[in-house]
Amino acid sequence: MPCSAGRRARLRPGSVRRRCRAPCRASGLRPRRRGRRATRLPWSGGCGRQCASVWKGLSERPSRRSVHENTLDGCMRFSIHSDTMWSSRRGTRVLSATTSERARQEGPLAGIRVLDLTRVVMGPLATQVLADQGAEVILVEAPGGDTNRVMGPGPHPELSGIALNLLRNKRSIDVDLKSAEGAELVRRLVRTVDVVVTTMRPKAVTRLGLDYDTLRALKPDLVYCQAQGFPLGSERADEPAYDDIIQAASGVSDLMERVWGQPALIPTIFADKVCGLVMAQAICAALFHRERTGEGQHIEVPMQQTTAAFVLAEHGSGAISEPPVNAPGQPAAGYPRIISPDRRPHPTKDGQVHLFPYLPRHYAALFTEAGVPGAENDPRYADQRATLFHSQSLYQDVRRLGPSRTTEEWLTYCRAAGIPATRVASIQDLVDELPLAEHPAVGSYRVIPQMALFSRTPGGVRRPAPLIGEHTEEVLREAAELAPGTTAGVASERGE
Repeated sequence: MPCSAGRRARLRPGSVRRRCRAPCRASGLRPRRRGRRATRLPWSGGCGRQCASVWKGLSERPSRRSVHENTLDGCMRFSIHSDTMWSSRRGTRVLSATTSERARQEGPLAGIRVLDLTRVVMGPLATQVLADQGAEVILVEAPGGDTNRVMGPGPHPELSGIALNLLRNKRSIDVDLKSAEGAELVRRLVRTVDVVVTTMRPKAVTRLGLDYDTLRALKPDLVYCQAQGFPLGSERADEPAYDDIIQAASGVSDLMERVWGQPALIPTIFADKVCGLVMAQAICAALFHRERTGEGQHIEVPMQQTTAAFVLAEHGSGAISEPPVNAPGQPAAGYPRIISPDRRPHPTKDGQVHLFPYLPRHYAALFTEAGVPGAENDPRYADQRATLFHSQSLYQDVRRLGPSRTTEEWLTYCRAAGIPATRVASIQDLVDELPLAEHPAVGSYRVIPQMALFSRTPGGVRRPAPLIGEHTEEVLREAAELAPGTTAGVASERGE
Protein backbone atom coordinates (compact mmCIF):
# COMPACT_ATOMS: atom_id res chain seq x y z
CA MET A 1 0.00 0.00 0.00
CA PRO A 2 1.21 3.61 -0.42
CA CYS A 3 3.01 5.28 2.41
CA SER A 4 0.42 4.67 5.12
CA ALA A 5 -2.21 5.25 2.40
CA GLY A 6 -1.00 8.81 1.98
CA ARG A 7 -1.41 9.54 5.66
CA ARG A 8 1.30 10.21 8.18
CA ALA A 9 2.09 7.18 10.30
CA ARG A 10 1.36 7.58 13.99
CA LEU A 11 4.53 7.67 16.05
CA ARG A 12 5.09 6.73 19.63
CA PRO A 13 5.95 9.41 22.20
CA GLY A 14 9.61 10.36 22.03
CA SER A 15 9.93 9.27 18.40
CA VAL A 16 11.49 11.39 15.70
CA ARG A 17 10.05 11.64 12.20
CA ARG A 18 12.57 11.17 9.44
CA ARG A 19 11.99 11.48 5.74
CA CYS A 20 12.43 8.27 3.77
CA ARG A 21 14.96 8.75 0.97
CA ALA A 22 13.98 5.64 -0.96
CA PRO A 23 11.56 5.79 -3.94
CA CYS A 24 8.04 4.60 -3.17
CA ARG A 25 7.06 1.76 -5.48
CA ALA A 26 3.46 2.03 -4.47
CA SER A 27 3.16 5.73 -5.36
CA GLY A 28 5.61 5.95 -8.24
CA LEU A 29 7.18 9.02 -6.64
CA ARG A 30 10.63 9.74 -5.38
CA PRO A 31 10.66 11.39 -1.94
CA ARG A 32 10.73 15.14 -1.85
CA ARG A 33 14.12 16.77 -1.59
CA ARG A 34 14.73 20.27 -0.50
CA GLY A 35 14.10 22.67 -3.42
CA ARG A 36 12.98 19.95 -5.84
CA ARG A 37 9.69 18.43 -6.86
CA ALA A 38 8.99 14.74 -6.60
CA THR A 39 9.86 12.88 -9.77
CA ARG A 40 7.41 10.33 -11.14
CA LEU A 41 8.78 6.92 -11.97
CA PRO A 42 7.15 4.36 -14.28
CA TRP A 43 5.12 2.73 -11.51
CA SER A 44 1.46 2.97 -10.57
CA GLY A 45 -0.13 4.85 -7.68
CA GLY A 46 0.37 8.37 -6.47
CA CYS A 47 0.42 9.19 -2.79
CA GLY A 48 3.38 11.54 -2.96
CA ARG A 49 3.60 11.79 0.83
CA GLN A 50 6.80 11.36 2.76
CA CYS A 51 7.29 8.16 4.76
CA ALA A 52 7.46 8.17 8.54
CA SER A 53 10.18 6.28 10.33
CA VAL A 54 10.82 5.77 13.99
CA TRP A 55 14.42 6.30 15.04
CA LYS A 56 14.09 6.91 18.75
CA GLY A 57 12.00 5.40 21.48
CA LEU A 58 13.40 1.96 20.58
CA SER A 59 13.16 0.70 24.13
CA GLU A 60 9.38 0.60 23.77
CA ARG A 61 7.83 -2.45 22.18
CA PRO A 62 6.76 -1.44 18.67
CA SER A 63 3.50 -2.28 17.00
CA ARG A 64 3.36 -5.64 15.23
CA ARG A 65 1.96 -3.86 12.20
CA SER A 66 4.40 -2.38 9.73
CA VAL A 67 4.94 1.33 10.01
CA HIS A 68 5.42 1.28 6.25
CA GLU A 69 4.14 -1.46 3.98
CA ASN A 70 6.39 -0.56 1.05
CA THR A 71 9.25 -2.94 1.77
CA LEU A 72 10.51 -3.14 -1.81
CA ASP A 73 12.39 0.14 -1.71
CA GLY A 74 14.11 0.29 1.62
CA CYS A 75 11.64 2.31 3.68
CA MET A 76 11.98 1.72 7.39
CA ARG A 77 9.47 -0.63 8.97
CA PHE A 78 8.96 -2.99 11.88
CA SER A 79 9.21 -6.71 11.32
CA ILE A 80 5.90 -8.44 11.84
CA HIS A 81 7.10 -11.10 14.28
CA SER A 82 9.88 -9.36 16.15
CA ASP A 83 10.75 -6.08 17.78
CA THR A 84 12.90 -5.23 14.78
CA MET A 85 13.16 -2.11 12.70
CA TRP A 86 15.26 -2.38 9.58
CA SER A 87 16.31 -0.65 6.40
CA SER A 88 16.65 -2.80 3.31
CA ARG A 89 17.94 0.13 1.30
CA ARG A 90 21.38 -0.39 2.79
CA GLY A 91 20.87 -3.92 4.00
CA THR A 92 21.13 -2.92 7.65
CA ARG A 93 18.94 -3.74 10.62
CA VAL A 94 18.14 -1.38 13.46
CA LEU A 95 17.06 -3.46 16.43
CA SER A 96 15.10 -2.33 19.40
CA ALA A 97 16.96 -2.57 22.68
CA THR A 98 14.76 -5.53 23.64
CA THR A 99 15.35 -7.44 20.40
CA SER A 100 19.04 -6.65 20.27
CA GLU A 101 19.54 -8.07 23.74
CA ARG A 102 17.37 -11.07 22.91
CA ALA A 103 19.44 -11.79 19.78
CA ARG A 104 22.66 -11.60 21.80
CA GLN A 105 21.26 -14.12 24.28
CA GLU A 106 19.34 -16.46 21.96
CA GLY A 107 21.04 -16.17 18.56
CA PRO A 108 20.80 -14.27 15.28
CA LEU A 109 17.39 -15.74 14.38
CA ALA A 110 15.71 -14.66 17.63
CA GLY A 111 12.11 -13.67 16.93
CA ILE A 112 11.68 -15.96 13.90
CA ARG A 113 8.93 -18.57 14.38
CA VAL A 114 9.17 -21.91 12.56
CA LEU A 115 6.48 -24.58 12.19
CA ASP A 116 8.27 -27.93 11.86
CA LEU A 117 6.37 -30.62 9.93
CA THR A 118 9.42 -32.85 9.40
CA ARG A 119 10.42 -36.34 10.51
CA VAL A 120 13.41 -38.60 11.21
CA VAL A 121 16.71 -36.65 10.73
CA MET A 122 16.91 -34.53 7.57
CA GLY A 123 14.22 -31.97 8.41
CA PRO A 124 14.80 -32.08 12.20
CA LEU A 125 18.51 -31.35 11.61
CA ALA A 126 17.56 -28.31 9.51
CA THR A 127 15.25 -27.01 12.22
CA GLN A 128 17.82 -27.81 14.92
CA VAL A 129 20.26 -25.48 13.15
CA LEU A 130 17.59 -22.76 13.02
CA ALA A 131 16.66 -23.34 16.67
CA ASP A 132 20.30 -23.28 17.82
CA GLN A 133 20.61 -19.93 16.07
CA GLY A 134 17.69 -18.49 18.00
CA ALA A 135 14.56 -19.35 16.02
CA GLU A 136 11.49 -20.47 17.93
CA VAL A 137 10.66 -23.90 16.50
CA ILE A 138 7.28 -25.55 17.05
CA LEU A 139 7.55 -29.27 16.33
CA VAL A 140 4.32 -30.90 15.18
CA GLU A 141 4.30 -34.59 16.13
CA ALA A 142 1.78 -37.39 15.84
CA PRO A 143 0.53 -38.56 19.27
CA GLY A 144 3.06 -41.43 19.24
CA GLY A 145 6.00 -39.13 18.50
CA ASP A 146 8.57 -39.10 15.70
CA THR A 147 10.85 -41.93 14.61
CA ASN A 148 13.96 -40.15 15.87
CA ARG A 149 12.70 -40.64 19.43
CA VAL A 150 13.29 -44.39 19.12
CA MET A 151 16.36 -44.40 16.84
CA GLY A 152 18.81 -46.29 19.01
CA PRO A 153 19.05 -46.49 22.80
CA GLY A 154 18.29 -43.61 25.12
CA PRO A 155 17.62 -42.77 28.77
CA HIS A 156 13.85 -42.28 28.34
CA PRO A 157 11.16 -44.06 26.28
CA GLU A 158 10.52 -40.81 24.39
CA LEU A 159 14.12 -39.62 24.13
CA SER A 160 16.79 -41.58 22.31
CA GLY A 161 20.35 -40.33 22.46
CA ILE A 162 19.81 -38.93 18.96
CA ALA A 163 16.67 -37.03 19.95
CA LEU A 164 18.30 -35.39 22.97
CA ASN A 165 20.27 -33.09 20.67
CA LEU A 166 18.18 -33.20 17.49
CA LEU A 167 15.07 -31.88 19.28
CA ARG A 168 16.72 -29.36 21.60
CA ASN A 169 15.53 -25.75 21.58
CA LYS A 170 12.16 -26.91 20.19
CA ARG A 171 8.66 -27.10 21.59
CA SER A 172 6.51 -30.12 20.82
CA ILE A 173 2.79 -30.25 20.13
CA ASP A 174 0.96 -33.50 19.42
CA VAL A 175 -1.45 -33.18 16.51
CA ASP A 176 -3.02 -35.88 14.36
CA LEU A 177 -2.55 -34.38 10.91
CA LYS A 178 -4.62 -37.16 9.35
CA SER A 179 -7.70 -35.81 11.10
CA ALA A 180 -9.53 -32.83 9.64
CA GLU A 181 -9.33 -31.07 13.01
CA GLY A 182 -5.55 -31.56 13.29
CA ALA A 183 -4.83 -30.31 9.79
CA GLU A 184 -7.08 -27.30 10.37
CA LEU A 185 -5.26 -26.51 13.62
CA VAL A 186 -1.93 -26.48 11.80
CA ARG A 187 -3.33 -24.20 9.09
CA ARG A 188 -4.42 -21.79 11.80
CA LEU A 189 -1.01 -21.89 13.44
CA VAL A 190 0.55 -20.94 10.11
CA ARG A 191 -0.79 -17.41 10.56
CA THR A 192 1.49 -16.97 13.56
CA VAL A 193 4.78 -18.20 12.08
CA ASP A 194 7.39 -17.00 9.60
CA VAL A 195 8.53 -20.36 8.23
CA VAL A 196 6.95 -23.75 7.51
CA VAL A 197 9.24 -26.75 6.89
CA THR A 198 7.94 -30.08 5.64
CA THR A 199 9.45 -33.35 4.43
CA MET A 200 6.15 -35.10 3.69
CA ARG A 201 5.58 -36.46 0.20
CA PRO A 202 3.91 -33.95 -2.14
CA LYS A 203 0.59 -35.78 -2.51
CA ALA A 204 0.26 -36.12 1.26
CA VAL A 205 0.96 -32.42 1.80
CA THR A 206 -1.68 -31.48 -0.78
CA ARG A 207 -4.22 -33.94 0.59
CA LEU A 208 -3.86 -32.45 4.07
CA GLY A 209 -4.27 -28.92 2.75
CA LEU A 210 -0.75 -28.00 3.93
CA ASP A 211 0.76 -27.25 0.52
CA TYR A 212 2.37 -23.92 -0.26
CA ASP A 213 -0.49 -22.45 -2.29
CA THR A 214 -3.00 -23.18 0.48
CA LEU A 215 -0.82 -21.78 3.26
CA ARG A 216 0.30 -18.77 1.25
CA ALA A 217 -3.33 -17.70 1.04
CA LEU A 218 -3.36 -17.61 4.86
CA LYS A 219 0.01 -15.84 5.15
CA PRO A 220 1.28 -14.18 1.97
CA ASP A 221 4.84 -13.55 3.22
CA LEU A 222 5.33 -17.15 4.37
CA VAL A 223 8.69 -18.84 3.74
CA TYR A 224 7.81 -22.46 2.92
CA CYS A 225 10.56 -25.09 2.63
CA GLN A 226 9.63 -28.44 1.13
CA ALA A 227 12.02 -31.39 0.79
CA GLN A 228 11.33 -34.76 -0.78
CA GLY A 229 13.32 -37.47 -2.52
CA PHE A 230 13.02 -36.36 -6.13
CA PRO A 231 12.13 -33.08 -7.90
CA LEU A 232 8.55 -31.87 -7.91
CA GLY A 233 6.93 -32.50 -11.28
CA SER A 234 9.13 -35.52 -12.01
CA GLU A 235 7.82 -39.07 -12.35
CA ARG A 236 9.47 -39.99 -9.05
CA ALA A 237 8.27 -36.97 -7.03
CA ASP A 238 6.03 -39.04 -4.74
CA GLU A 239 8.27 -42.06 -4.30
CA PRO A 240 9.38 -42.76 -0.72
CA ALA A 241 13.02 -41.83 -0.22
CA TYR A 242 15.40 -42.26 2.66
CA ASP A 243 19.13 -41.67 3.00
CA ASP A 244 19.96 -45.19 1.76
CA ILE A 245 17.95 -44.67 -1.43
CA ILE A 246 19.42 -41.25 -2.11
CA GLN A 247 23.03 -42.36 -1.55
CA ALA A 248 22.53 -45.11 -4.12
CA ALA A 249 20.79 -42.71 -6.54
CA SER A 250 23.36 -39.91 -6.29
CA GLY A 251 26.62 -41.67 -7.13
CA VAL A 252 27.81 -42.55 -3.63
CA SER A 253 27.54 -46.31 -4.16
CA ASP A 254 29.43 -46.04 -7.44
CA LEU A 255 32.28 -44.18 -5.73
CA MET A 256 32.47 -46.83 -3.01
CA GLU A 257 32.66 -49.56 -5.67
CA ARG A 258 35.51 -47.77 -7.42
CA VAL A 259 37.43 -47.61 -4.15
CA TRP A 260 36.66 -51.01 -2.61
CA GLY A 261 35.52 -53.15 -5.54
CA GLN A 262 31.86 -53.42 -4.63
CA PRO A 263 29.01 -50.89 -4.18
CA ALA A 264 28.36 -49.75 -0.63
CA LEU A 265 26.98 -46.84 1.37
CA ILE A 266 28.89 -44.37 3.54
CA PRO A 267 28.24 -45.41 7.18
CA THR A 268 26.53 -42.15 8.12
CA ILE A 269 23.24 -40.67 6.97
CA PHE A 270 25.16 -38.56 4.52
CA ALA A 271 22.35 -37.47 2.17
CA ASP A 272 19.94 -36.64 4.99
CA LYS A 273 22.45 -34.37 6.70
CA VAL A 274 23.67 -32.66 3.54
CA CYS A 275 20.08 -31.89 2.55
CA GLY A 276 19.21 -30.76 6.08
CA LEU A 277 22.03 -28.21 6.03
CA VAL A 278 20.98 -27.01 2.58
CA MET A 279 17.43 -26.57 3.88
CA ALA A 280 18.63 -24.44 6.79
CA GLN A 281 20.79 -22.28 4.50
CA ALA A 282 18.00 -21.83 1.96
CA ILE A 283 15.51 -20.82 4.65
CA CYS A 284 17.89 -18.16 5.96
CA ALA A 285 18.42 -16.86 2.41
CA ALA A 286 14.66 -16.65 1.87
CA LEU A 287 14.22 -14.85 5.18
CA PHE A 288 16.89 -12.35 4.13
CA HIS A 289 15.03 -11.77 0.86
CA ARG A 290 11.81 -11.26 2.80
CA GLU A 291 13.52 -8.74 5.05
CA ARG A 292 14.50 -6.70 1.99
CA THR A 293 11.30 -7.06 -0.03
CA GLY A 294 8.48 -8.31 2.21
CA GLU A 295 8.04 -11.31 -0.11
CA GLY A 296 7.76 -14.89 1.08
CA GLN A 297 8.49 -17.79 -1.26
CA HIS A 298 8.51 -21.53 -1.85
CA ILE A 299 11.79 -23.44 -1.43
CA GLU A 300 12.26 -26.93 -2.81
CA VAL A 301 15.14 -29.20 -1.76
CA PRO A 302 14.96 -32.42 -3.84
CA MET A 303 17.25 -34.85 -2.03
CA GLN A 304 18.64 -36.72 -5.04
CA GLN A 305 19.41 -33.56 -6.98
CA THR A 306 20.90 -31.81 -3.95
CA THR A 307 23.11 -34.76 -2.98
CA ALA A 308 24.21 -35.32 -6.58
CA ALA A 309 25.23 -31.66 -6.81
CA PHE A 310 27.22 -32.08 -3.59
CA VAL A 311 28.98 -35.19 -4.92
CA LEU A 312 29.68 -33.73 -8.37
CA ALA A 313 31.37 -30.63 -6.94
CA GLU A 314 34.65 -32.56 -7.27
CA HIS A 315 33.64 -35.85 -8.84
CA GLY A 316 32.19 -34.25 -11.97
CA SER A 317 35.88 -33.68 -12.73
CA GLY A 318 36.79 -33.91 -16.43
CA ALA A 319 33.33 -35.19 -17.36
CA ILE A 320 31.87 -31.71 -16.78
CA SER A 321 33.41 -30.33 -19.98
CA GLU A 322 31.95 -31.30 -23.33
CA PRO A 323 33.51 -33.30 -24.81
CA PRO A 324 34.83 -34.91 -21.61
CA VAL A 325 38.53 -34.72 -20.75
CA ASN A 326 40.28 -37.52 -18.92
CA ALA A 327 43.81 -38.31 -17.79
CA PRO A 328 45.47 -41.28 -19.46
CA GLY A 329 44.10 -44.53 -18.11
CA GLN A 330 41.47 -42.83 -15.93
CA PRO A 331 37.75 -42.18 -16.45
CA ALA A 332 36.63 -38.58 -16.93
CA ALA A 333 34.17 -38.65 -14.02
CA GLY A 334 35.57 -39.02 -10.52
CA TYR A 335 38.38 -37.08 -8.84
CA PRO A 336 41.30 -39.57 -8.82
CA ARG A 337 42.98 -38.44 -5.60
CA ILE A 338 39.77 -38.85 -3.59
CA ILE A 339 38.95 -42.35 -4.84
CA SER A 340 42.38 -43.84 -4.14
CA PRO A 341 42.03 -46.86 -1.82
CA ASP A 342 45.20 -45.71 -0.04
CA ARG A 343 43.63 -42.40 0.97
CA ARG A 344 43.21 -43.50 4.58
CA PRO A 345 44.97 -43.47 7.97
CA HIS A 346 48.28 -45.30 8.25
CA PRO A 347 49.51 -47.79 10.86
CA THR A 348 52.30 -46.64 13.17
CA LYS A 349 54.42 -48.49 15.74
CA ASP A 350 51.69 -48.10 18.34
CA GLY A 351 48.46 -47.15 16.60
CA GLN A 352 47.14 -45.11 13.69
CA VAL A 353 47.91 -41.68 12.26
CA HIS A 354 46.68 -39.80 9.23
CA LEU A 355 49.56 -38.14 7.39
CA PHE A 356 48.51 -35.86 4.55
CA PRO A 357 51.39 -34.33 2.61
CA TYR A 358 49.46 -32.22 0.10
CA LEU A 359 51.96 -29.83 -1.48
CA PRO A 360 55.09 -30.87 -3.40
CA ARG A 361 57.32 -29.48 -0.63
CA HIS A 362 55.49 -31.66 1.91
CA TYR A 363 56.39 -34.83 0.01
CA ALA A 364 59.97 -33.66 -0.52
CA ALA A 365 60.40 -32.95 3.21
CA LEU A 366 58.72 -36.17 4.36
CA PHE A 367 60.63 -38.51 2.03
CA THR A 368 63.92 -36.73 2.67
CA GLU A 369 63.38 -37.09 6.44
CA ALA A 370 62.70 -40.81 5.93
CA GLY A 371 65.88 -41.25 3.86
CA VAL A 372 64.12 -42.16 0.60
CA PRO A 373 66.69 -42.06 -2.26
CA GLY A 374 66.12 -39.25 -4.79
CA ALA A 375 63.47 -37.64 -2.61
CA GLU A 376 64.54 -34.10 -3.42
CA ASN A 377 64.04 -34.51 -7.19
CA ASP A 378 61.17 -36.99 -7.53
CA PRO A 379 59.21 -36.02 -10.71
CA ARG A 380 55.98 -37.28 -9.15
CA TYR A 381 55.80 -34.07 -7.16
CA ALA A 382 57.58 -31.69 -9.47
CA ASP A 383 54.53 -29.43 -9.27
CA GLN A 384 50.99 -29.52 -7.91
CA ARG A 385 49.52 -31.05 -11.08
CA ALA A 386 52.03 -33.90 -10.98
CA THR A 387 51.38 -34.44 -7.27
CA LEU A 388 47.64 -34.83 -7.80
CA PHE A 389 48.12 -37.10 -10.83
CA HIS A 390 50.45 -39.44 -8.92
CA SER A 391 48.38 -39.50 -5.72
CA GLN A 392 47.94 -43.27 -5.73
CA SER A 393 51.64 -44.16 -5.77
CA LEU A 394 52.53 -41.33 -3.36
CA TYR A 395 49.90 -42.48 -0.86
CA GLN A 396 51.30 -46.02 -1.03
CA ASP A 397 54.82 -44.79 -0.29
CA VAL A 398 53.60 -42.71 2.67
CA ARG A 399 51.77 -45.74 4.01
CA ARG A 400 54.97 -47.80 3.95
CA LEU A 401 56.68 -45.20 6.13
CA GLY A 402 54.03 -45.29 8.89
CA PRO A 403 55.32 -48.21 11.00
CA SER A 404 58.79 -46.65 11.29
CA ARG A 405 57.68 -44.30 14.10
CA THR A 406 55.12 -44.02 16.88
CA THR A 407 52.01 -41.92 16.44
CA GLU A 408 53.34 -39.18 18.70
CA GLU A 409 56.70 -39.12 16.89
CA TRP A 410 54.91 -38.60 13.56
CA LEU A 411 52.73 -35.85 15.00
CA THR A 412 55.72 -34.06 16.49
CA TYR A 413 57.65 -34.19 13.22
CA CYS A 414 54.69 -33.09 11.09
CA ARG A 415 53.93 -30.10 13.33
CA ALA A 416 57.53 -28.94 13.00
CA ALA A 417 57.57 -29.50 9.21
CA GLY A 418 54.13 -27.94 8.61
CA ILE A 419 52.70 -31.17 7.20
CA PRO A 420 49.00 -31.80 7.95
CA ALA A 421 48.58 -34.77 10.32
CA THR A 422 46.29 -35.96 13.08
CA ARG A 423 45.73 -38.74 15.55
CA VAL A 424 42.80 -41.00 14.56
CA ALA A 425 39.82 -40.38 16.84
CA SER A 426 37.16 -42.95 17.63
CA ILE A 427 33.47 -42.07 17.83
CA GLN A 428 33.68 -42.64 21.58
CA ASP A 429 36.61 -40.21 21.78
CA LEU A 430 34.41 -37.53 20.22
CA VAL A 431 31.55 -38.24 22.63
CA ASP A 432 33.86 -38.14 25.64
CA GLU A 433 34.94 -34.60 24.72
CA LEU A 434 31.38 -33.24 24.72
CA PRO A 435 30.24 -31.07 27.65
CA LEU A 436 27.58 -32.32 30.05
CA ALA A 437 24.18 -30.73 30.63
CA GLU A 438 21.14 -31.59 32.73
CA HIS A 439 17.79 -32.60 31.25
CA PRO A 440 14.79 -32.36 33.61
CA ALA A 441 13.43 -35.74 32.53
CA VAL A 442 16.60 -37.79 32.03
CA GLY A 443 19.40 -36.16 34.01
CA SER A 444 22.88 -35.73 32.53
CA TYR A 445 23.52 -35.95 28.81
CA ARG A 446 26.19 -34.87 26.33
CA VAL A 447 25.62 -31.72 24.27
CA ILE A 448 26.73 -31.80 20.63
CA PRO A 449 28.19 -28.37 19.76
CA GLN A 450 26.64 -25.96 17.28
CA MET A 451 28.09 -26.13 13.77
CA ALA A 452 28.60 -22.35 13.48
CA LEU A 453 29.80 -19.98 16.18
CA PHE A 454 28.69 -16.34 16.21
CA SER A 455 30.71 -13.65 17.98
CA ARG A 456 27.86 -11.22 18.75
CA THR A 457 24.84 -13.56 18.81
CA PRO A 458 26.23 -16.89 20.03
CA GLY A 459 22.98 -18.72 20.73
CA GLY A 460 23.15 -22.10 22.43
CA VAL A 461 20.87 -24.56 24.21
CA ARG A 462 17.97 -22.56 25.65
CA ARG A 463 15.64 -25.46 26.34
CA PRO A 464 16.11 -29.24 26.49
CA ALA A 465 14.54 -31.68 24.05
CA PRO A 466 10.80 -31.91 24.81
CA LEU A 467 8.68 -34.93 25.56
CA ILE A 468 5.91 -35.72 23.06
CA GLY A 469 3.31 -32.94 23.07
CA GLU A 470 4.87 -31.27 26.10
CA HIS A 471 4.01 -27.76 24.91
CA THR A 472 0.67 -28.32 23.18
CA GLU A 473 -1.44 -26.22 25.54
CA GLU A 474 1.20 -23.51 25.82
CA VAL A 475 1.49 -23.13 22.04
CA LEU A 476 -2.28 -23.08 21.56
CA ARG A 477 -2.65 -20.32 24.12
CA GLU A 478 0.07 -18.26 22.48
CA ALA A 479 -1.44 -18.77 19.04
CA ALA A 480 -4.79 -17.53 20.28
CA GLU A 481 -3.09 -14.35 21.56
CA LEU A 482 -1.08 -13.76 18.39
CA ALA A 483 -3.97 -14.46 16.01
CA PRO A 484 -7.38 -14.34 17.75
CA GLY A 485 -9.59 -17.16 16.57
CA THR A 486 -6.62 -19.34 15.69
CA THR A 487 -7.69 -22.13 18.04
CA ALA A 488 -11.41 -21.44 18.03
CA GLY A 489 -13.28 -24.70 18.24
CA VAL A 490 -10.11 -26.73 18.60
CA ALA A 491 -10.23 -27.11 22.38
CA SER A 492 -13.58 -28.85 22.24
CA GLU A 493 -12.42 -31.02 19.35
CA ARG A 494 -9.44 -32.13 21.46
CA GLY A 495 -11.78 -33.00 24.31
CA GLU A 496 -10.82 -30.10 26.55
